[in-house]
Amino acid sequence: MTRLLTFKSAILFAALLMFGLITLACAGDRPAYPPTRVQIVTDTVQGVPIADPYRWLEDGNSPEVEKWTQDQYDFYRKYVDDYPGKQQIHDEMTKILSSQTISTPSVRRDKYFFERRSGTQNQPVLYVKTGWNGTPEVLIDPNTLSTDGTRAMDWSYISDDGSMIAYGTSDSGSERSILHIKKVADKSILADTIPYTKWTSLTWLPKADGFYYTRLPVPGTVPKGDENYFGKVYLHMLGAKWEADPLVFQDTTGDRTIELGVSTSPDGRWLMISRGSGWSQNDVYLKDRSKPNSEFIPIVKGRPAIFSVVPLNDRMLIYTNDNAPRYRVLTASYDKPMFADWKEIIPQQKDNMDNFLVVANHIVVGWLHNACSKLELFTLDGKSVKEIPTPMLGTVRSYNGEWDGHELFFQFTSYTYPPANMRYDFTNDSLTVTEQQKVDLDLSNLQISQVWYKSKDSTPISMFIVAPKGVKLDGTNPTYLDGYGGFNISTTPAYNRRIALWLAHGFVYADVNLRGGGEYGESWHQDGMLAKKQNVFDDFIAAADYLVKSNYCTRDKLVLYGGSNGGLLIGAVLTQRPDLCGTAICDVPLLDMIRYQKFGVASIWIPEYGTADDSTQFKYIYKYSPYQHVTKGAAYPAILFRASESDGRVDPLHARKMAALMQASTSSDRPILLRIEAKAGHGQGKPIAKVIDEVTEQWCFVFKSMGIKL
Repeated sequence: MTRLLTFKSAILFAALLMFGLITLACAGDRPAYPPTRVQIVTDTVQGVPIADPYRWLEDGNSPEVEKWTQDQYDFYRKYVDDYPGKQQIHDEMTKILSSQTISTPSVRRDKYFFERRSGTQNQPVLYVKTGWNGTPEVLIDPNTLSTDGTRAMDWSYISDDGSMIAYGTSDSGSERSILHIKKVADKSILADTIPYTKWTSLTWLPKADGFYYTRLPVPGTVPKGDENYFGKVYLHMLGAKWEADPLVFQDTTGDRTIELGVSTSPDGRWLMISRGSGWSQNDVYLKDRSKPNSEFIPIVKGRPAIFSVVPLNDRMLIYTNDNAPRYRVLTASYDKPMFADWKEIIPQQKDNMDNFLVVANHIVVGWLHNACSKLELFTLDGKSVKEIPTPMLGTVRSYNGEWDGHELFFQFTSYTYPPANMRYDFTNDSLTVTEQQKVDLDLSNLQISQVWYKSKDSTPISMFIVAPKGVKLDGTNPTYLDGYGGFNISTTPAYNRRIALWLAHGFVYADVNLRGGGEYGESWHQDGMLAKKQNVFDDFIAAADYLVKSNYCTRDKLVLYGGSNGGLLIGAVLTQRPDLCGTAICDVPLLDMIRYQKFGVASIWIPEYGTADDSTQFKYIYKYSPYQHVTKGAAYPAILFRASESDGRVDPLHARKMAALMQASTSSDRPILLRIEAKAGHGQGKPIAKVIDEVTEQWCFVFKSMGIKL
């Protein structure tokens, strides 16, 4: 239990911290890190003085910070470049990552849209073909949009008739999308261009002559910082100036956590708005567009649950965890659309209902049974029709199909099963594999097992372990433990090209289902958020202990990985248990949780984490915030902090400050390294050339730190 500091003890702490920094920097057995200036800033937060020795590293535009970052990068590069097997790893990763990637087809009448990236193409190309057996034609090739491959297509929305596509592009992984529109028939680009469409929600009108969409504020029209929040719904008709688009819906509460989504019924009569706060609650508003001057009515409001509504022409179908933490499906008529008149048609079951959509006038439900996918068809009235088989225990994802069509497309994958596109034809009850990602690796010698262990509070936690068949439990296996645990995101078996090299060399990979995820329903999610966030860290620590106690590996043979919310996970477990592993990668992380909400778009995560601006939430955040819990003299493992300068989600300041503090504080001779990547973001849209270099260097760091020779 962390004690809150008094003002006097805070001053003493700051003085000791500075002395410790100077003393430790002179230690002869530690790496000679680039010098880092210490300038302590002390804030009093909720009555508690908190000293920050590296506040100056928050300013990424400062020339001093830029030089410091370059010095850190040079230090990092020297470490990874000195690994003798670097060229071999680069060659292997080039071969693995240059294998073709595929996406699930999207069908619009007789047109099929899909993405494919071949060889060393930096970005996937969007193709279209007319008829299932038609010839694919290039529709959008982002590789032609920039010379270095850093301009990417962030999202796309195809009109129901397949004639138009709206899509967003951004540079350097920033996700600051600009909306463009293209005609599918002649591939001409319209003059309509709309900025400030980051993470936009969009729904086309039936005639494809316009669409409803969300747009962020124009910078300069709102207070600085607010341009990342307060999106509004507008109507755009093709050929109109976006500046004159009429406002359709906005939230007026001033709550930065609110996000809006928009959808319409197929006939365009019913317009629906989702007003959500975080990953646990949203309201739904409905409007009848056939009636002049009709207003939005809130059909469900203020209930602490998620409501995903599919508006059909004659009814609404609702997927929700309201009074059903493992989700259920309800239906409602437009004559009586209010929540009180909704009727349940598929009740909550033992397994978690992970996915829901309407295809071919059927309800398609994806279940998670012990974090593995099952697929079942129901009638629109909720009667079970059949279960669609899958090749093995794994993950069904990327569902697609038309509500009134005859085909269901989805992708299936598992740890040893590269992604395969599946097509189910309702007309003849046939299921076929239409295409599978080509992988030049032999995965036949691998086995997948699922184990259960108890966390600190005795909660059973499941974990997948991928290992060579007949693996010896003698503690000698280099083992890679992966975790996330947040935002209702489920960790399920999936082929991972980055991990393929690790497995190809005969090592062990473990993937754990932490609380905070969605594998076992909303209760599982809520048990790992806000005041219960420590459960996630306890689950992960227990997973690492399980692998060691079961003799898969020793501490020195264990490497931990987490990215984004998982980066927070790594920061927390290492400050709580520095002895947990020998090596760790902390990727695009949140680490200073006292100040995280002040930067970029981070306020939207307050419903998941809480905020130090709230006196009650501050208490539990302060107990685990990694940056505030680095201990002088602790022997930390080898750690690689990675971040990107254009990250529009997690500011790289977290990685900079944490690396500086850990370099100054650790008593270990194991390196604390920092890699801030230029012209890159949170990971989305990263060119393949950058990915190959990044992953090559990751494995050089891991192999060198763990003493693995190739």
